Amino acid sequence: MQDIEPFYNWENLYVASKDPRSPFYERLYNTSYYEHDIYGYFIHPFWDEFESETLYCKILFCDYNLRFVIIEMFGEWNDTLHNDIMWFKRNVIDHLINQGMNQFILVGENVLNFHGSHEDDYYAEWFEEVEDGWIAACNFRDFIQQEWTKFRLDYYLNFGGTLDVVNWRVLAPRQFYEVIKALMTRRLN
Repeated sequence: MQDIEPFYNWENLYVASKDPRSPFYERLYNTSYYEHDIYGYFIHPFWDEFESETLYCKILFCDYNLRFVIIEMFGEWNDTLHNDIMWFKRNVIDHLINQGMNQFILVGENVLNFHGSHEDDYYAEWFEEVEDGWIAACNFRDFIQQEWTKFRLDYYLNFGGTLDVVNWRVLAPRQFYEVIKALMTRRLN
């Protein structure tokens, strides 16, 4: 687990810890000391914690003019025991919405499991707050998408099908955004 790093090829364009508008502004990373873990397995220190015990993230890119953000997720998304959506919504998403973001791209290749809850208040709140925007979840594992559907999160999150952009890492962030935006436009019209 400690070898799984967040995607870093866009750091020449954007670094959340250097962005005064980011929820992770001035965060320091100690590469010689691994302090965070998921169920006793240490994780790479570049993942950002937001008070969840099992879910971490990394803001890969943020464009305040186009109002979109790309966030890579890592760990176990556990709404049953840890109410991870609450921590993610309150400590990351709310901050970004207050900065004007209304288009969210979540990349989930490194989300290893999902445990849902029948409470969907935070998803509903997030969905309502983006108004003319959207929430796109890309590259989450099939069984996670099935669980999302089981808990009816497909009402709030867009995922699956063409949103699983396998080659996103070879794109520049704005190119990736344009691909997702075009797909979302087709889905929402």
